[in-house]
Amino acid sequence: MRLWRAIRRTGRTAEPAPPRPEPLPRARELGGSVQLRHVDAGSCNGCEIEIGAAFGAVYDAERYGARLVASPRHADGLLVTGPVTRNMTEPLKRTYEAVPRPRTVVAIGDCARNCGVFAGAYGVTGPVRDVVPVDLEVPGCPPRPEAIVEAVRKLTGR
Repeated sequence: MRLWRAIRRTGRTAEPAPPRPEPLPRARELGGSVQLRHVDAGSCNGCEIEIGAAFGAVYDAERYGARLVASPRHADGLLVTGPVTRNMTEPLKRTYEAVPRPRTVVAIGDCARNCGVFAGAYGVTGPVRDVVPVDLEVPGCPPRPEAIVEAVRKLTGR
């Protein structure tokens, strides 16, 4: 009971939001809210862990108007991780085509940007920008959750 009283007395506490980043030109078209579909094009899953953290309780990317969805038909954009492997080239193109216009693509991590440590591997087609047009890139191996949240904020304009 003592803990309950302390919680009620303290109330909600949170750090203030960082300064608003410069939004992408497409942020206005998206209307301040964006639904994102994640596509793993061949990553080592390091970026997936950081995306999970960015949308988790600590960093809470949803408070800036972004949400992960399960279907590309419900999405406004794609979060793509990893270098595009030969087996994922066609599925990535089809997923991109399934997203309604206006659509955005965010390449998350060094592997998605320039193939990272997988550059020149026999099963790799290339970076994401060689397969679908990329609007925003998030550097890092893996990128920190704060960088992912900042990219989401650029998409939503919040």
